[in-house]
Amino acid sequence: MGYFASLNPATLLSSMPAGIAQGLIWGVMALGVYITFRLLDIADLSVDGSFTTGGAVAVMLILAGWNPWAALLASLVVGLLCGTATGILHTLLGIPAILAGILTQFALYSINLAIMGMKANQAVSVDKFSLSISSRRVPPAIATGVLLIFVIICILYIYFGTESGSAMRATGCNPEMSKAQGINIGFMKILGLAISNGVVAYAGGLMAQFQGFADINMGRGAIVIGLAAVIIGEVLGEALLGKYLNFFGRLSFVALGGVIYYLVVVLVLWMKLNSNYLKLLTAVVVAVFLAVPYLRSHSKASFKRAEKNARRADGKGGRSAEKGEEP
Repeated sequence: MGYFASLNPATLLSSMPAGIAQGLIWGVMALGVYITFRLLDIADLSVDGSFTTGGAVAVMLILAGWNPWAALLASLVVGLLCGTATGILHTLLGIPAILAGILTQFALYSINLAIMGMKANQAVSVDKFSLSISSRRVPPAIATGVLLIFVIICILYIYFGTESGSAMRATGCNPEMSKAQGINIGFMKILGLAISNGVVAYAGGLMAQFQGFADINMGRGAIVIGLAAVIIGEVLGEALLGKYLNFFGRLSFVALGGVIYYLVVVLVLWMKLNSNYLKLLTAVVVAVFLAVPYLRSHSKASFKRAEKNARRADGKGGRSAEKGEEP
């Protein structure tokens, strides 16, 4: 009883807006993960490094006098280069995609330290700089996050409706058939990885400005958080809209998945559970939501199979009865 008495609902409500703002940033990151995980069918582990790279670049450029929005664009460009490096390792050097991502992530650790002047942490003060998004100003941060997500989704929706975007989606769906149709699947993979890491690095720049610092470990586990947001958003979207869920809606629900994930984190912290178990909780959530579509399809297949068998048995019984035979 003492534990429940210590939980103050007002504290939870007061922390929700900041959780929504931070969840929107993770939603941007999830959009980048969605490109490789769903459209290219690649588990790109380099995003853990490129997320930190985006934050490091943004903070260091702001400290050097750059406009915060220009610093975010620089984060995007650097992320494109990170994804290109992973794509080159995978396509031109023949390294498996998951190992190529690990190599890029491993190399980016040293690169990120070099960007931050061989320091593990660099801070940027909201009192000295007019940041694009900040935890000190939560309502504007939420509005900025929603606007950025809408713009990014619109850009991705338009691009993946073009010939190049359709070719990329075809590459992820069936590489061999795409190659037979004359699509340069190697280039499509490099381009997809570049776009994905560019969006992820952009989210890293937003996160660094929101929290007021860039840290060498800020991207650790980002791929799992991104996957959690993608899976939560997809399951929720299919549950609510079903067959009416189009590509634009799918992207929107992926971004919403980032918000839902971080609100769960806020709830866990409010319940005073050990924060060291957050990564375990995230892994469990991802595993459960990944298993849901498979179990659902398996269950439907089993019921359909049983229904067909029953109909066959009834049909045989009816024909036997007409012939005067025992079923």
